[in-house]
Amino acid sequence: MGSLKEELLKAIWHAFTALDQDHSGKVSKSQLKVLSHNLCTVLKVPHDPVALEEHFRDDDEGPVSNQGYMPYLNRFILEKVQDNFDKIEFNRMCWTLCVKKNLTKNPLLITEEDAFKIWVIFNFLSEDKYPLIIVSEEIEYLLKKLTEAMGGGWQQEQFEHYKINFDDSKNGLSAWELIELIGNGQFSKGMDRQTVSMAINEVFNELILDVLKQGYMMKKGHRRKNWTERWFVLKPNIISYYVSEDLKDKKGDILLDENCCVESLPDKDGKKCLFLVKCFDKTFEISASDKKKKQEWIQAIHSTIHLLKLGSPPPHKEARQRRKELRKKQLAEQEELERQMKELQAANESKQQELEAVRKIRQQMEEQVAQKSSELEQYLQRVRELEDMYLKLQEALEDERQARQDEETVRKLQARLLEEESSKRAELEKWHLEQQQAIQTTEAEKQELENQRVLKEQALQEAMEQLEQLELERKQALEQYEEVKKKLEMATNKTKSWKDKVAHHEGLIRLIEPGSKNPHLITNWGPAAFTEAELEEREKNWKEKKTTE
Repeated sequence: MGSLKEELLKAIWHAFTALDQDHSGKVSKSQLKVLSHNLCTVLKVPHDPVALEEHFRDDDEGPVSNQGYMPYLNRFILEKVQDNFDKIEFNRMCWTLCVKKNLTKNPLLITEEDAFKIWVIFNFLSEDKYPLIIVSEEIEYLLKKLTEAMGGGWQQEQFEHYKINFDDSKNGLSAWELIELIGNGQFSKGMDRQTVSMAINEVFNELILDVLKQGYMMKKGHRRKNWTERWFVLKPNIISYYVSEDLKDKKGDILLDENCCVESLPDKDGKKCLFLVKCFDKTFEISASDKKKKQEWIQAIHSTIHLLKLGSPPPHKEARQRRKELRKKQLAEQEELERQMKELQAANESKQQELEAVRKIRQQMEEQVAQKSSELEQYLQRVRELEDMYLKLQEALEDERQARQDEETVRKLQARLLEEESSKRAELEKWHLEQQQAIQTTEAEKQELENQRVLKEQALQEAMEQLEQLELERKQALEQYEEVKKKLEMATNKTKSWKDKVAHHEGLIRLIEPGSKNPHLITNWGPAAFTEAELEEREKNWKEKKTTE
């Protein structure tokens, strides 16, 4: 009952939407009353005008939407439907309401009757959701059935090309788009109108009228035992036979149930390809046109009886249900896959964020390393500068040491010259004393002494010249000493400057400073190298000699 209600709702939905002239989703109450009355008539449901008037009473405001009409439709019509009405008449009534508004005005290769049958097939194959559409898998199934019925070859590549240009936003075709697709001959090129019409009728009979097999065969009468050609139609629970294939003159039915059986018979009485259908109260002898037809009919009837025993629906309905379940399964798998993809995407985004955080940390570490490298480079540069400074300081110290050596050499030279000068002065004083002594001697001696004096004066003159020469050399030595002293002072200043620089650079090197210097003694001839004790001794001797004279 549930599937019957769903099939009825699809056709009613077409009728309801056709009555919605301004596409507002609502229909006037008067139109719904007429529609309800017609539905009750074709579905053979008792019409309750009181309930209809009560449901659509005048105090309701405005037109009624689909949702507002559904409670009445379910309660007073669909729940009372029995499987005793003419489905074709029901579908035709709904078709009449919607065909003029929706059928394309473009010329089609099919008749309006064929379009009606395609519309009914659409309702059978469409999805159970609104607005109604037929998905590409069902379109392919229907086109294959039509191509097979026309005796043509299925063009899979052509359909795949059609699917590529398919509008993904709609996910399928409406009934009127399907009619236009079949009617424009895109998948029936080379076929005439009659062939296409026959194919549509054959598929309609199978899918809608549940015709499992049909064709002409000979039947043996029960009373006169004569053989008459009849048009047999096999359905899920009955075999009907007619005078001709137009189905206008029905001659009888063979009711099938799980107790029936079909058997092959040998040829007899000039009849070939015989088989027997046994039912509860009757037995039917039938003759097929050839062995192939006989085997097909036996197999078809046997399969129908087997399905009745299992309580299964007809093959095409079972196949449709399997396809729907498969699509639901695929949709659920796709949704699950999308869910997993979203989870993976979320996890990936999380990983990306973690990687981004790691990248930032790595960037910070690289910046720190670069900073440390820069600091290290600066430190190494400082070390190199200090090394250069140390080398220059060593050179300055070497210059200072060399200057000190030069100063010591000059000082020694000056001391030697002073010592020679002192020796000459002592000798000169000795000669002077000897001269004084010679003056006190006799005149002869005086003359001799005078001569000696002259000689000594000459010697003294020579000594004075030597003394002057020594004085000149001493002055030169003093000038060299002053020059060396200046160099020493410059070296000392330079060393002090480097010492200050080294102290500025954290005092890595300690300078070697020279020792203290004693004060120099000054004589009438300049600086001397005599000590104070020597001078005091020399002064004491001089005073004693002077007293003696």
